[in-house]
Amino acid sequence: MNVMRFTVIDTRGAISFVAPCEALSALVAACADNPARYEALLERAGRFSPRLESYVLSGLAVFDEHNGEGHHEAIHAALRHLRPHEVPPFRVVDDETRRASLEAVKAGVVLFNLLDRRIVQVQNSYDEVRRRGRVRVYQGSRWAGEVHRYELPLSWDIVP
Repeated sequence: MNVMRFTVIDTRGAISFVAPCEALSALVAACADNPARYEALLERAGRFSPRLESYVLSGLAVFDEHNGEGHHEAIHAALRHLRPHEVPPFRVVDDETRRASLEAVKAGVVLFNLLDRRIVQVQNSYDEVRRRGRVRVYQGSRWAGEVHRYELPLSWDIVP
């Protein structure tokens, strides 16, 4: 499976997760609605990448359960012992998780800064992020056969 790292920054901090590369277009399309928080971004992206929202939110719930305030041994162990594409979703809580959130996994790493409305392609060998594009729509338990066209507002910047 071709995967990449996605890191999302909002007013509360940052989260990071690895997902199939196809999630890139779903996340970019979701940015067209100007989400302010990662939950809204994931909900909107769910129209195009059906399992993404539950995967990330479930992973963050497990992270929160095992990594209390000031006790981040569980995520540090995961970062040390798992292959990068196997690391579950996590919150950026310190320098070690910040470094991991910026490291490319297989096809790359893309940051979604919801605060500054900026998409940063730190490394992206999958597909160029474009201001306008198309993404397939998912309906119920299958692809609907339709395509959603999106256009990012001019307030959004795309860095390389």
